[in-house]
Amino acid sequence: MAVWWESEPKRYERERREVLDWCPSLTWIEGDAGGWRGDLPVWPFDRPRPEGLDVLTSDRGLLMELRYYQSYPMVPPAIFPLDPEPDLLLRTQHRWHLSGDGSLCLLMTPEQWTGRESVVDLLLKAAGWRIEYALMRSGALEAMSENGIVGDPVHDHLIADAGKVPECPTSPSS
Repeated sequence: MAVWWESEPKRYERERREVLDWCPSLTWIEGDAGGWRGDLPVWPFDRPRPEGLDVLTSDRGLLMELRYYQSYPMVPPAIFPLDPEPDLLLRTQHRWHLSGDGSLCLLMTPEQWTGRESVVDLLLKAAGWRIEYALMRSGALEAMSENGIVGDPVHDHLIADAGKVPECPTSPSS
């Protein structure tokens, strides 16, 4: 059976170039349908970095693993948070934007992925998920935003204040 990049060699080359241009520290994962592993940037967005972000996130981006499927690019890859790694209990609650398998829920509807998008778009959303996760853990948010913080500064003002409070432990009611 051919792997997706043998069927889509131009897509594969474009993907590798885009990912490494955006985050050169990510490492390609061999095996199965391939993927990427590493730390995402803490604040890769096109607006000023909020004060307090380094305290809120311990100045660490999301350590993640992106896993492609053989049906890529028709099916988006899955991104799994490794550090921080959310409790199993959080997978049952929509407000944390996690799927039951532990991967991040980054698309509101299946139609948001047409197969023409760049995987970097998903990596940006995952970087934003890391910040919203920290905001949720600090108690500054009760639910992650519908659109994420990639292009929406609505929660930026919460970062400075939330960074002053240590992360609260996740309780069964979280």
